[in-house]
Amino acid sequence: MKSLQQFAYFLVIVVFGALVLKEGSFILVPLVWGIFFAFALYPTSQWFERRRFPRALAIIVSILLVSLVAVGILYLLINQMIGLLGEIPQIEENISSKVTRYSEELSLIFGEDWRDSTQQVQLWDLFTTENVNQTLLEMGRSITLIGIIPLYTFLLLYYKDFFTEFLVRYSSKNQAAVLHWANDSGKVIQSYLVGMIRMTGIVALLSGIYFYSIGLEYFILFAAFIAIMNLIPYVGVFISSAFVILYVFLTSDSVMYPLLTFVTLWGIQLLENNLITPIIVGSKVKVNALAVIFAILLGGWLWGISGMVLFIPLVGVLKITLERSEKLQAFGYLLSDDVPVSEEKENFWKIIQKTFLSKRKG
Repeated sequence: MKSLQQFAYFLVIVVFGALVLKEGSFILVPLVWGIFFAFALYPTSQWFERRRFPRALAIIVSILLVSLVAVGILYLLINQMIGLLGEIPQIEENISSKVTRYSEELSLIFGEDWRDSTQQVQLWDLFTTENVNQTLLEMGRSITLIGIIPLYTFLLLYYKDFFTEFLVRYSSKNQAAVLHWANDSGKVIQSYLVGMIRMTGIVALLSGIYFYSIGLEYFILFAAFIAIMNLIPYVGVFISSAFVILYVFLTSDSVMYPLLTFVTLWGIQLLENNLITPIIVGSKVKVNALAVIFAILLGGWLWGISGMVLFIPLVGVLKITLERSEKLQAFGYLLSDDVPVSEEKENFWKIIQKTFLSKRKG
């Protein structure tokens, strides 16, 4: 009866916590982004402080440097996006001509019914007034959130000693363990963010070189789109690749370019997963694939795209927190990627090693 009551309490806490996270996303999402950027900008602001910059000025300069780079990139992307939107009528004509051509070819195989059915397809129904208004509303909300993030970042960096003192006073009986947890969590967040920024830049560079080599007009926009969507593990790369391959297909006369684009993007993804990410990002967020997928889905449900990106390092912080508790260490292990080697598998590899060594001696 007691265990059932504890389980009921646990479910109430989970449901209430999910409700708070979802309903309070307008407040919590920029706050969490501010915390993450504060950890990422901490080394830069410290560098200025060591050169006798006042703390407030050091933080402002750090934020301004990052903001200038972000505004410059955003300016290039907006210019290319405006040009792409201006080509929508031409793209629509290309879609109609290609659909007509392929439907005629397929009608020779499947009959005239195929052609009649394809002519009834409306391809641009998504561009309605309602959808455009909804997009503008979401864009305005996003701009508001982006404007709050630098303020959170500044205040968190400026009052970092205040928060450290709070942790010391809160954990008067176990100060060392709490400060050690805060230090490890900060390293996880910082290394993850800095590594992901570097990885995004490399993926954008490789994609941009390829798009430029095939003569794609808006190669900067598509390279940035591929790199940014790559931040959403497992899902983003498929969505972005499908969109870019479709655009290449609609704007080229040869089928070879879409196929070559598919092979190239697939190769870049393999290179990123097996070489770039392990070297640059490292293994700071040691969370197994099942927990990562669950974090992506949960984050997307609660906070949208921001949640899909933020919940991965947050799960890493949760794993560190659980591992610090004696009662909850098992749950921390459930999130880790330390897969135990079975006794049968270990004996199998020992037999292989003995057989190989005996053959070499023979």
